[in-house]
Amino acid sequence: MNEQARSSALLTDRYELTMVEAALRDGTADRRCVFEVFTRRLPPGRRYGVLAGTGRLLELLESFRFSTAELDWLAEARVVDDATLDFLAGYRFTGSMVGYAEGEVFFPSSPVLVVEGTFAEAVLLETLVLSVLNYDSAVASAASRMTSAAVDRPCLEMGSRRAHEEAAVAAARAAVVAGFAGTSNLEAGRRYGLTTIGTAAHAFTLLHDDERSAFAAQVDALGTGTTLLVDTYDVRRGVENALAVAGTGLGAVRLDSGDLGVLAQEVRAQLDAAGAHRTKITVTSDLDEYAIAALAAAPVDSYGVGTSVVTGSGAPTCGMVYKLVAREGADGALEPVAKASRSKTSVGGRKAAARRRDGDGRAVEEVLVTGPDERVRGWTSGGEELRALHVPLVADGVVDQGWTGPSGVARARDRHRASRDELPRGARRLSADEAAVPTGTLLLGD
Repeated sequence: MNEQARSSALLTDRYELTMVEAALRDGTADRRCVFEVFTRRLPPGRRYGVLAGTGRLLELLESFRFSTAELDWLAEARVVDDATLDFLAGYRFTGSMVGYAEGEVFFPSSPVLVVEGTFAEAVLLETLVLSVLNYDSAVASAASRMTSAAVDRPCLEMGSRRAHEEAAVAAARAAVVAGFAGTSNLEAGRRYGLTTIGTAAHAFTLLHDDERSAFAAQVDALGTGTTLLVDTYDVRRGVENALAVAGTGLGAVRLDSGDLGVLAQEVRAQLDAAGAHRTKITVTSDLDEYAIAALAAAPVDSYGVGTSVVTGSGAPTCGMVYKLVAREGADGALEPVAKASRSKTSVGGRKAAARRRDGDGRAVEEVLVTGPDERVRGWTSGGEELRALHVPLVADGVVDQGWTGPSGVARARDRHRASRDELPRGARRLSADEAAVPTGTLLLGD
């Protein structure tokens, strides 16, 4: 399924097209190349990242086409010459992609995506690849910390109003990949089959002459299983009004302000004293992973998270880069190439990736497999100690649909759960530390 009907071809930077123009002029556009996506470091204090957005990227790849509208604009704006416009008119990515399965955890230097094709085909995708993977992975990485802190209590994504309208959809999807139970965003629900949640805001209470009549209207419309927001005025009185209207079968109450830990204790006691033992308590109000962890001992049943999750909780990007690591030489063989700029070095050559595990199945090392191109291309782990991480995503331009749409999200969510469970003990603590496992190299001989 395409994420959007319109072309995604102009969701890119101008220099991608001008590089293609220059390469077409000097005859290097058709050189076979390998690009690699990785991050040089994790955000300060983070122990692991979570790859998200792969399914979205594959959907957008299918709509990466230059139609008449895009070509006319490029011509009018004099972005590239006529020969390049002719090339773009017939553009289709016919190369291949392999990468980490969406939902997999990653570490510095992890080659989370490997793109192979001609230079002209592959370089055009740089900006799209990075914009999707950097944002979605930042959200998923933050969301994973939140679901870790919440343990078995559900986290609910409700940050749409704090993000661009399309970013809100992407954020909802990424949060669910990392374990969130649902989202308030209806378009994300429609597009990706996510569970949607939400009942009423303070405005609905303020609309009515009094709190009780507002609650009565909501219960009449949505039933006693609804969630009533009880802190518009006085919390204790709000709970009294909620129970008076819905009875002890009330589904839940929501707290959105104040000292949530103290209020949750008081509200739980009030509900239990009234016999509403099954009425749940959900809390919202600027939660992040630290606030969720601080509420671990409070009688809270679920957490609603907004701003922090859609902004990556202080790390709004993963710093991923898209680097050329091999290109076709004069003899037709792929040659390693690498950037040597200070603090921005890259390691040349195609890489495979694996995770080394101990006897308990816990990750102890991220392994980059390097060596002659054909050896790396054909490498398999061949044992239980090393778990190969790359999976096929695109072959000869054809997208594996198993990673897209609602089924792709479910698949990514399951992969994340298994991948996070594989981390060393202590890797999920929120205290600042180094990456949970070191990155090593396995060099294949000739």
